[in-house]
Amino acid sequence: MHPNPVFRQADRAEALADARARGFGTLMRNGDPVPMVAHVPFLLSGDGGTADLHLTRSNPLGRTLDAPCPALIAVAGPDGYVSPDWYGVADQVPTWNYVALHLVGRLEKRPEAELPGLLDRLSEHFESRLAPKPLWRTTKLEPDSLARMLRMIVPFRFHVEEIRSTYKLSQNKPDDARIAAARAMAASGFGQEVAALSTLMEEPPKS
Repeated sequence: MHPNPVFRQADRAEALADARARGFGTLMRNGDPVPMVAHVPFLLSGDGGTADLHLTRSNPLGRTLDAPCPALIAVAGPDGYVSPDWYGVADQVPTWNYVALHLVGRLEKRPEAELPGLLDRLSEHFESRLAPKPLWRTTKLEPDSLARMLRMIVPFRFHVEEIRSTYKLSQNKPDDARIAAARAMAASGFGQEVAALSTLMEEPPKS
């Protein structure tokens, strides 16, 4: 990630909060001849130092991991196309605004005995957002079904060593132009979660 400095790097707490809220990312590590990639839900620890996740036993990314190795989790936030006409300023060009976070660190395979607890922590983290619905837990599965599922997946821990972030929100435009683009984004933009992106674009730029 090599962002223009004007598209700020968030402080660690903000970037971690956004990554924790998203809870889903693209896990990558080096492979031959191309990088190995998996799309995974994850659970950050309270201090943001680790992220717990699981992979299917057959996934090459985990199956070939014999020792902790360098890896990266890319977390995508909202994104959307920005028309130059939205700024109300002459001589502009099209662009794409987005939020992107990279957790850089090392991936470690964990003992399989940790898997039931990991699954319960993951489900509780996401199920709690559906309150007042009662939480789903692995105890709701029949023992044979649970045993079959546990045989299919393997627990991993990602040790976070660095956080990189880009918040490209038209901070390089005059305030009036940025806000005009944000409102047009909310009204007619396309991309992913354009309403959330519009809200972020309307906020005053942070130094």
